[in-house]
Amino acid sequence: MSDKRRGLSKAREIYLNRSQRARELKARGKKIIGYPCVYVPLEMITALDLVPYRTCGDMKEPVTEADRALPSSFCPIMRSCLDCALKGKNDFLDGMVTIHSSDPQEKTARVWESYTDYPYFHFIDMPVTIRPEALEYFEGQLNDFKKTLEAFSGKKLSTGTLEAAIESHNQQRTLVRELYELTKPSPPLVSGTEIAQVVKALMSLPVAEGNELLADIMSEVENRTDAPERKAARLLTWGSTLDNTDIMQVLEAQANVVLDESCGGIRAYRAEVRRSPDAIEGLADYYLNEITCARSFRQAILGETRKHYARDLQSRFGYLKGIVKEWNINGAIMLLVRYCDPFAFEMPSLKDYFDGLGIPNTYIEYDYTAGALAPLRTRVEAFVETIS
Repeated sequence: MSDKRRGLSKAREIYLNRSQRARELKARGKKIIGYPCVYVPLEMITALDLVPYRTCGDMKEPVTEADRALPSSFCPIMRSCLDCALKGKNDFLDGMVTIHSSDPQEKTARVWESYTDYPYFHFIDMPVTIRPEALEYFEGQLNDFKKTLEAFSGKKLSTGTLEAAIESHNQQRTLVRELYELTKPSPPLVSGTEIAQVVKALMSLPVAEGNELLADIMSEVENRTDAPERKAARLLTWGSTLDNTDIMQVLEAQANVVLDESCGGIRAYRAEVRRSPDAIEGLADYYLNEITCARSFRQAILGETRKHYARDLQSRFGYLKGIVKEWNINGAIMLLVRYCDPFAFEMPSLKDYFDGLGIPNTYIEYDYTAGALAPLRTRVEAFVETIS
């Protein structure tokens, strides 16, 4: 039963003990499928009555076991994710689905499969462009994924069950967008830290339970009397992922983070899977085209051979212009996890785009450890002072 008085506190409890619900469901006979990236099509997992569970790293856990397989100069998030797996923190998983969202994730996936003994493991090769032939290739990859999921679950993935799963996940995307709408007022009705906890909780629950939690949270937040304090800066954060509220709390000590454009924020919820005669084609279109991640190359004009810088910036970052205006954002923090090359290559161009919008911005790199919080705090304080 839902409890509208406890939506945010329940999300926080789940955030602090993410695996508890998955372990409960596992004990009841459900199969839990891990995934490390928002590009994995969760609808296909849900439709076969499997429970998707986002595997994350742990900034407070020193990486030791992953050193046996990955170099130190490597994506620290993937190192931490693998380290947690090798230490048995994901021992409740029945399977793992990984995807080529970056070269470090692909390499880690191969190691992950070799070093663990999950009953099911599948890797999806995802194109890095959004050209028509890339979409066709990606559809083929998802059809292969369907076959291995069916073999593992012992069930057939029917059109009806897949469309129902798409509808449920679309409902969740709508609810998350509505939650972010509540950061538009000044002061916002919900903090960036609270939303970060909510999103990570959603990634730990079956979609139906997540939707029920969101409904409770919306009712609570819309009528709350303890809204966050109004601060001088209204910030947009942009980066690969922001999955730890310690980082968000550092940012919000000085400002209101009203929109997190990362894989731990609104990125996976900003659009919806469109209805299509072929449901898998609709999924391929959504995951390839609608999730705006630095790992995908977007041409302003298909097949162009001469670069036009301003047009190229608009093609890659144009969606941010409306966000800046609607949320009344007066500062942007480009947050980079060290060694994340796809996002590092985007930083100079994104800075130019923000400069063109007249938005103060700063670039901050950190190493995904608890030791990074102190220097991060100093950088954020200095930046917010320039806005104030």
